[in-house]
Amino acid sequence: MARLSYITAGESHGPALIALVQGMPAGVPVDVGFINAELRRRQGGYGRGGRQRIEHDEVEILSGVRRGRTIGSPVALRIANRDSRLDDLQKTPPVHRPRPGHADLAGSVKWLTTDCRETLERASARETAARTAAGALSRLLLREIGVEAFAFVRRIHAVETAVLPTAENWRDLMTLRDASDVYCPDHGAGARMEEAIRGAKVDKDTVGGLIEAHVFGAPMGLGSCMHWEDKLDARLAFAAMSIQAIKAVEIGLGKDVASRRGSEVHDPIGFDRAGAGGPSLGFTRPTNNAGGTEGGMSNGQPIVVRAAMKPISTLLRGLPSVDLNTREAQTSAYERSDVCAVSAASVVLENVVAFEMAAAALEKFGGDSLLEFTRNHAAFLDAARELPLDPPMGTVAGA
Repeated sequence: MARLSYITAGESHGPALIALVQGMPAGVPVDVGFINAELRRRQGGYGRGGRQRIEHDEVEILSGVRRGRTIGSPVALRIANRDSRLDDLQKTPPVHRPRPGHADLAGSVKWLTTDCRETLERASARETAARTAAGALSRLLLREIGVEAFAFVRRIHAVETAVLPTAENWRDLMTLRDASDVYCPDHGAGARMEEAIRGAKVDKDTVGGLIEAHVFGAPMGLGSCMHWEDKLDARLAFAAMSIQAIKAVEIGLGKDVASRRGSEVHDPIGFDRAGAGGPSLGFTRPTNNAGGTEGGMSNGQPIVVRAAMKPISTLLRGLPSVDLNTREAQTSAYERSDVCAVSAASVVLENVVAFEMAAAALEKFGGDSLLEFTRNHAAFLDAARELPLDPPMGTVAGA
């Protein structure tokens, strides 16, 4: 069985974006409406630019699905670009004045050209539509074993919400998030976030923020401590950091562990037989500072991934730069862009985190079909619950 993975293709103003998902088991029900809903959410959020009024992102499934279910072959997902003008030099002229903070300069030097156009077309966050579609598809697999992902905007510029998602309240928070123009499940904070975005627009500037994803229902033991590349927290951090404009990633308490003692960081372990039927197998924690991972593996608590997004690199007022042909000082070029894309980034985070969780689950439980995968998942949990509660042979009780 192939490892669950995906690649994307396509440029910002090319004909389409493509995601090719490999390793998806056969028999997974494909809810196209759910995938399209995630694509629409990615296009939304207060502070987005004019491009979102042009595009109407919908997924077209080109392969790997028959009669509404996956068949085990690679699933090709296509999202058409309405604003397809890559070869039109009048509408997409060469760019010789790189934008500070974007891929323009480094890419131009890397590919030995003074035209930043080809670099910026692929480096554009438009590519995340394909990743969102792939992640949404993976969530349809996770749902079959009771695993759900939820992300929201924690902060925009200096405005932050203190809301705390839990297994009990996250669905209510999702309703509040979806009613918010900035995808923040806190009405008061959301209104102040919108004010911060409006202020940046007036100043011809941009603002970034903090986004946070939670995964509920993940069983223990996803990932591994045996090989560094299999560590679940490392894989989640890699996925989050790969989103355009993300500059820092935290798992659980994150950087705050550096300023606390061990007794204030590590989550005490208890046991409650009443919870043995759930993904935590009855093991309880009064806190979740570890963010649901220990030793590179899921520990039965909610997974928590936080990411910091820098302000968009394209400013209406421009920034100091140079002309790559003359090396003379110039103001950076302007490409139609957003004032703030933090809300959209939270949708991308939700879906790329979910994809890594689905990949780890499939590696743990295996199966070429959904039936095999779900049976293996159930068998693992049954075996874990049956671990002896009495001391193993050869030991002395109370020793």
